[in-house]
Amino acid sequence: MIKYLTTTDNSCAQFFIRIALAVVIFPHGAQKAFGWFGGPGLQQTIQIFNASGFSPLFTLLLVFFEVVGPVFLILGFMTRIWALGIGTAMTICMLKNHIQHGFFMNWFGQQQGEGFEFHILLLGIALALLFKGGGRMSVDQSLTPKKKFMALEH
Repeated sequence: MIKYLTTTDNSCAQFFIRIALAVVIFPHGAQKAFGWFGGPGLQQTIQIFNASGFSPLFTLLLVFFEVVGPVFLILGFMTRIWALGIGTAMTICMLKNHIQHGFFMNWFGQQQGEGFEFHILLLGIALALLFKGGGRMSVDQSLTPKKKFMALEH
């Protein structure tokens, strides 16, 4: 099981999407957890999510994956676990709070809330990481057994 969780290849694409997901998710988690970037902080986040039907425990889990997950994604350690957690959190938020506002984000301030297009992109990235792992320059790659390839001479 652990071997599957850490197995990856030397893909630059996986490296770039891993870093992109971490960079995008961390500020959202920091808003919820610490009140940074104009966010509500943990107590108010729990209240807000509780009002829309989230238990405090699930809210804490969501915040945990949005704050701790990006740190481990940057390192590429247990990429699949963090991608699954972040992908699950984004799917739940999309279904609970965004799908009723339609597809598009509220670019022009003409909607009641934000649509779910952003969440679809994050979910796609999380799924790619879940299936392929962390790629190049990841702790996971250093834990992946090296295959011996025979060199073909021309």
